Amino acid sequence: MREPVDAGVKRGPTGRAGVWPVLGAVSAGGVLGTLARYGITVALPHPPGAFAWSTLLVNVSGCLLIGVLMVLAGEVWTGRRLIRPFLGVGVLGGYTTFSTYVVDIHQTMAIGATVNALTYLAATLAGAMVAVWAGAALTVKALGAVHVRRKRR
Repeated sequence: MREPVDAGVKRGPTGRAGVWPVLGAVSAGGVLGTLARYGITVALPHPPGAFAWSTLLVNVSGCLLIGVLMVLAGEVWTGRRLIRPFLGVGVLGGYTTFSTYVVDIHQTMAIGATVNALTYLAATLAGAMVAVWAGAALTVKALGAVHVRRKRR
């Protein structure tokens, strides 16, 4: 299968776009996202069995930003090959932590705090889904408002 032809993308002798810039973008973004998540986790620690507010905040805010990014990458930043790898896979992939979410639920259930675990499970799932939708919808609306303002000038 052939890769799509992107304007301005340097290609190797095989005609394929180089993978190293993409790997570099993902890596650099991952460092930034992970540092941001770590900062929030340190600022909002929780003991075992307590509601994991920091992880909920990180995952829901990350999902909101994923919604924003998907609209901007598809409508505004088209043709920029490293935007999604850097921001989506790197920054937001490093920032969000659904693996910690699962561990938090397991540990909370293990100590018998079933109500906390199930509340956290449901709040994260619902919050993440609503956040992606809201991020995308608000970004589409904002872009429409900018377009209307520019049209009036």
